[in-house]
Parts: sequence; structure tokens; C-alpha cells
Amino acid sequence: MAINFNKDSVFNLKPIKIDAVRDEVRALMIDGEEAVMAFKTIRDQLVFTNKRIISIDVQGLTGTRKSYTSMPYSKILFFSIQTPSIAELFVPDSELVITFANGFNAKFEFKGDTDISQIGRIISKYILL
Repeated sequence: MAINFNKDSVFNLKPIKIDAVRDEVRALMIDGEEAVMAFKTIRDQLVFTNKRIISIDVQGLTGTRKSYTSMPYSKILFFSIQTPSIAELFVPDSELVITFANGFNAKFEFKGDTDISQIGRIISKYILL
């Protein structure tokens, strides 16, 4: 599923190493900005930096068309996290829901061993300055 702040949800995000963040995302970053956590679906990425959240939506059969969306932490009104249940039969999922100043809610579902509390701490660190 595409990562796009204009849609309701993104599922199956899996953690990736910071050095796996696409080069074109790094080209968008300003001086002093750095990636602190990153995730991917099959082709798309979601990157948490120390300034904002950047999504990369890879489109088309060839994947040459990409859409980039940036939402600064300053536009987040509030967020909620949901931890996985121990009783889940399959790989446990955790969720992040963010409400932005424009009224939009973004919902992200993370697979596997994602530390959802760490994501909450990252967001808190930058919105509670």
C-alpha cells in the first residue's frame, strides 16, 4: 500500500536501517537534518527525521515515478500508539495514529519487532520542544 498523507492508512511497515533510506530522501534534507528511524513496505518508505516525517510513494510498474510528502512535527496536534498483543497468533502489529493541524489523521501499522514506544518518544521529543 502506498504511503501518502492524503490516504487513511498504511500497513505492513517494517523497520529498515538508516543507511537503507533512499538517496533522493537524503537530498531533500536540510542542513542539520538527519534520519532517526525508517520503515518500508514493498517499495515505499516512511522516514522519521529530527525535523519531520517524510513518505516516499513509489508509483507505476517501473517505479520511476515517486511522490514525496513531508509533514513537520510542528503540525502534529496529538498522536496515539497501540502496542501489540502477546496473544496474537501471527506476527504482532503495533499502530501509530497521528492527527495533524489540518484535521487529517494518518494511521500506520508496523509489523514485527518495531519498538512503537521508541516512535512515540521520537515524536514527543520534537513536538514538545
